[in-house]
Amino acid sequence: MTVFRRFWLRKTLTRLLIFLSITWIFFVLMYSYHGHNNQRQQQQQQQQQHLAARSYEEISNLQQQSLIDETHSNNDDDNHHHLNPLISIKDQGFVINEPDPNDLNRIDSSLDLIKSSSSSSLSSSSSLLSSSSSSSSNNSDENNLSDNDDNHHRKPNKKVPKNPSDENNGVGDGDAVIPVPFDSPNGFGENGRPVEIPKNVSKEIKKLIDQGWKDNAFNQYVSDLLSLHRTLPDVRDPRCKSLTYQKQLPPTSVIICFHNEAWSVLMRTVHSVLDKSPPELIKEIILVDDFSNKEYLGKKLDNYVASTFHGKVKVIRAKRREGLIRARLLGAASATGPVLTYLDSHCECAEGWLEPLLDRIALNSTAVVCPVIDVINDSTFEYHYNPDASGLNVGGFDWNLQFNWHAIPLRERKRHKSPVEPVWSPTMAGGLFSISREFFEKLGTYDNGFDIWGGENLELSFKTWMCGGTLEIVPCSHVGHVFRSRSPYKWRSGVNVLKRNSIRLAEVWMDDYKKYYYDRIGHDLGDYGDVSSRKALRKKLQCKSFDWYIRNIYPELFVPGDAIGSGEIRNYGGSGYQMCIDSPAKRSDLHKPLGLYPCHKQGGNQYWLYSKIGEIRRDEACLDYAGHDVVLYPCHGSKGNQHWIYNQRLKQIKHAITGKCLEMSISKDRLKVHDCSSTNKYQQWTFSEFNATKMAEVMAIADDSQEED
Repeated sequence: MTVFRRFWLRKTLTRLLIFLSITWIFFVLMYSYHGHNNQRQQQQQQQQQHLAARSYEEISNLQQQSLIDETHSNNDDDNHHHLNPLISIKDQGFVINEPDPNDLNRIDSSLDLIKSSSSSSLSSSSSLLSSSSSSSSNNSDENNLSDNDDNHHRKPNKKVPKNPSDENNGVGDGDAVIPVPFDSPNGFGENGRPVEIPKNVSKEIKKLIDQGWKDNAFNQYVSDLLSLHRTLPDVRDPRCKSLTYQKQLPPTSVIICFHNEAWSVLMRTVHSVLDKSPPELIKEIILVDDFSNKEYLGKKLDNYVASTFHGKVKVIRAKRREGLIRARLLGAASATGPVLTYLDSHCECAEGWLEPLLDRIALNSTAVVCPVIDVINDSTFEYHYNPDASGLNVGGFDWNLQFNWHAIPLRERKRHKSPVEPVWSPTMAGGLFSISREFFEKLGTYDNGFDIWGGENLELSFKTWMCGGTLEIVPCSHVGHVFRSRSPYKWRSGVNVLKRNSIRLAEVWMDDYKKYYYDRIGHDLGDYGDVSSRKALRKKLQCKSFDWYIRNIYPELFVPGDAIGSGEIRNYGGSGYQMCIDSPAKRSDLHKPLGLYPCHKQGGNQYWLYSKIGEIRRDEACLDYAGHDVVLYPCHGSKGNQHWIYNQRLKQIKHAITGKCLEMSISKDRLKVHDCSSTNKYQQWTFSEFNATKMAEVMAIADDSQEED
């Protein structure tokens, strides 16, 4: 028995020693691995820190060399202001940030946040590029940006932590391409200035820039360079600064919907709301995540919001991809403020933006108010604006039910004593506006049968006016917006949601005028769902007719029913398929020669109107001939190059000024104007619909013009 116990004890001790040995070896290996990994991370951080410092120096040298070259190239020009590359760099339009030890420490602490989605080698390219402090020339209706010493941000709610990675600030797990930007008055893009990237950047940086454009349809690399609290000039008309508002303004819930938005533009939107608004007027900011799949917009966003905004900002998340319209409804359902303010997720609010909006709603709870929407350049992030309120535009639409901008009508200007007074607008763009929550609910919010986006802005515009409200643009309120040239997001295919939404809109609100939209889509309505509840709502609210809206709110709109001819303009020349005048009429298509395409009877680009004053037009674009090509040109209503006379008997379209006839080329691909010939079938045209009894009016106009000549 004793021998057995000794054997058992010896065996047990042996097993225990083996287990302890294995455990010790395991911990030694793990310690060695982590030690090596930490050492490797430290080496990478040192390399990245060195790269950042080297990038500062490299970019500085590039900018200085370009200035030196420019100086040398102009030495012979006595009238040229010579540049001193060593003294006047900042004065001549560049802000060169030399490496500062404190800044480099911040770069080092921020490098933990960088992890490029393409490769780790790209994430090490954290070079900071120079910002041009001089504004580029704006378009004709925009003034150059100017410094304003009185324009400063309020203090940020929280400074960037010394070690952001320890604070879980929401960045660094897939899409941040550079370190957290510095909050500095001399930083990139401050005062709304553009950030110009030198052309001779490294291939790694070029890849990052390209990836940012691909993911967001704007220059994410430049956006990431900007402070989340960047300053803007005071963009208001000087007359706005003397206005006073009610002391007791209603607070607002600001609702911002997003899907896979870049961190820097989303957070700059949020911070600008808080930095530029009296805190007592912001009830809350509601971020509606429309089912994003970016990791940094998940838990890390929650942590950043909780630690930075202390309950002022909350995040709600859709359980599936809902689209803009239903995401906004989710935000409205969670809001507690008496006023709802909607902003897009790529905006920057300017000084004094909020008070003028809330003041109008305090005076009239049925007023739906919009700020002036300034343009933030999608490439350089320059803030473009026009400080003269008299240059304001208002919203309209065309019979494709597309929103457009146009000048304030003379009748509306006469209604005001000052250009800084709120202006009535027939429609709104729809992305940025404030509305009383009670009035919004009374109007039935958005049509819940609308899918994704599109048409909701016109629906809210029509029913605001028709159901007892007013729609205004407030000149003293400015918000900047990044306008993308394309959408970076993909949606399920197979359904034209914009067309379906527009049909629902037309069925409920446009009465007999809906036929003009249906003409554009070939009366192909398809399945647009049940609209009976929306029609019942309109009846319950005792809303006015769409004819009232056209006659009283938008009398400037050209109504197709007033046209003499409409539909296809078909040519009889050649063999085979008959050809029709075919061209889109978007702004980008203006000033381009018109083409032809086989007639398809589907409307669209082949739908034209022949007006009482002899215009061949679609919406605001008219056929125009100035001696070379027949092009689309903005309709001006002054006849001239846009005056065409149709002879129904000869089927000829004669250009009134030249006396020549519109003709299809032999190749059937373009239009030309040539001497009239009654036997030339290439000069013979017919409209799908033509009212011969109205033609006398056009002929009378033509006779009058000949007598004047």
